[in-house]
Amino acid sequence: MECGENKCWDILATADPAAICRSAAVDFDASSGCYILKSFGAEILISPADKTISGSGKTGELLLTRLGYFSRLSILWYLVSAKDIALSGKLINPLNLRGGHLFFRGTHILPLDKLAEKFNDDTEGFLNKGISLGGEKVLHGDAAVRFFPLPRIPVTLILWRGNDEFPPGADLLFDSTAEVHLAIDVLWSIAMMNILIMM
Repeated sequence: MECGENKCWDILATADPAAICRSAAVDFDASSGCYILKSFGAEILISPADKTISGSGKTGELLLTRLGYFSRLSILWYLVSAKDIALSGKLINPLNLRGGHLFFRGTHILPLDKLAEKFNDDTEGFLNKGISLGGEKVLHGDAAVRFFPLPRIPVTLILWRGNDEFPPGADLLFDSTAEVHLAIDVLWSIAMMNILIMM
């Protein structure tokens, strides 16, 4: 983890801020030397000179403390590897990404069942929580929200209420361009971050 962070910091230290801003859809404040990235509606400041990441408000603090294991490296790799391409609008199950089996084995299994159980009888709560995190309601399943954990990496969470025949369920979908920007292990971290911030 630390080795990966150091590599990203080294790349950012010599990168052209204008190129990073264009590719990653972020801003750069020349006076502070910080990149400004929006994550779940929160402003995240990344300082290559100080090698620090800080966040504003409750959501920013949550991302960088309780969810820091998932967010820090994801943010850094995103900055150095994002591409200036438009979203496809085509949703894709992580299993269909290259190496997507990672999401469905061993300790990497996404806790979607826990999310579904938490909100099975509270679709309004699911939507309200998602919207409070900068998400937008979309029309899928019994309730669905599209989030932007990173500017070019939207994530759609879909809730399916349980009934007498079927238990509650949830799906997580990426835009099909996600794998152009990031490696599969980073996308897994983003998926985990998105589920856990809703819990």
